[in-house]
Amino acid sequence: MHLVYADERGQVYDHPELHGIARSGSDLVELMEDELIPLPAGATLVGLPNTRAVGMDPETGEMQALPPGHQAVGALLPQGFTRLYVPGYLKQDKSQLFPLFGYTAVVWKDDGFYVAADPTDDPEPWNPERCDRKELELQVDRLLQAYPDNQLYRHLSHCALEYECLTASNTFLQRLEGAVPVSFACNAGCFGCISEQPDDSGFPAPQTRLKFKPAVEDVVNVMLEHLRTPDAIISFGQGCEGEPSTQAPTIIEAIKRVRAQTSNGYININTNAGLSDHLRAITDAGLDLMRVSTISALDDHYNAYYKPRGYSLKNVEKSLRYAADKGVYTSINYLVFPGVTDREEEIEAMIGFVRRTGLKLIQMRNLNIDPDAYLALIPPAQGEIYGMKAMLDIFRGELPDVVIGSYTHVPPAGVR
Repeated sequence: MHLVYADERGQVYDHPELHGIARSGSDLVELMEDELIPLPAGATLVGLPNTRAVGMDPETGEMQALPPGHQAVGALLPQGFTRLYVPGYLKQDKSQLFPLFGYTAVVWKDDGFYVAADPTDDPEPWNPERCDRKELELQVDRLLQAYPDNQLYRHLSHCALEYECLTASNTFLQRLEGAVPVSFACNAGCFGCISEQPDDSGFPAPQTRLKFKPAVEDVVNVMLEHLRTPDAIISFGQGCEGEPSTQAPTIIEAIKRVRAQTSNGYININTNAGLSDHLRAITDAGLDLMRVSTISALDDHYNAYYKPRGYSLKNVEKSLRYAADKGVYTSINYLVFPGVTDREEEIEAMIGFVRRTGLKLIQMRNLNIDPDAYLALIPPAQGEIYGMKAMLDIFRGELPDVVIGSYTHVPPAGVR
């Protein structure tokens, strides 16, 4: 399990002597064989900027940092895989923050790259390699020509072709979960927001937020185009927008118009669920699926990261419970981080949250964040740290009726 590092040109090497190590929270840890899987298809190796790689002498167990110019390397995993550890590294300048990605520990083993990850879901539907760029360009042109005045399609074409967003791409390829962003505003100030960051945040947002209020007609046309098959999912609430429920009137009217024309597919909302009254009205309009983003079921941790404006975790629970009682298939977009999510108090709180809200699915999503900045933001651990692999086993044992996955699923037959 040899250390992987990169030179200043980005060329990747494996160290002939040092073993690769990882981080759980702020602690450097040795990787175990049963925590490693081959580098998945669609994964990307990236250098961690302004770092020195750190490895372990297998004979003495001592940690050694490589000289400057030998950069730590991590893997960015496709959907379907839950990260177990962050790469081991030493920052050369602690004031420099990493770009917002979910860095995973990677090593060289048996003539190949291996990563510290758990295969939590079927990766094939969301494998980036399954997105044919030539076909995508053809379908973008087709829909832009069919709807030349639709601002949403123009916005989504940029997301699909420039950012290579798979959800936006799905909208043009008319498969899986498609995107229909509606909101430029948000009622939270998430520390790791990928579409809007304060100028002094230290890391730029990797994509641009929606800058206009879409017309209901445009929203309806995008939805109807995507909902052509029984298993299609169209989703409000994308990485390129704020909180979709702030545009509740647009969503409600669009759902009503769409459902008056077709019963095909599923209408989903990805939301922070803080605006309980708005979510109740959206649910009543004919919502099928609801995915709520959360990082913790503990108030102090949740508030530190989300910085909610005018709502609390109680509102989130209220929204989820109402939707579940109305037959909506509910899930959480659980932003997970090694050494934090697997804390004893976090696990206990989340099990209680899931049971109280009647969740059907937990989507494990690797948090895109600078590890040091995140750990400095949130409360310190209060109890034992079990490890991500043990955490997943605990969830599966304590919540046998809840699906553990990585992305939005079509509900089981007979459930809508």
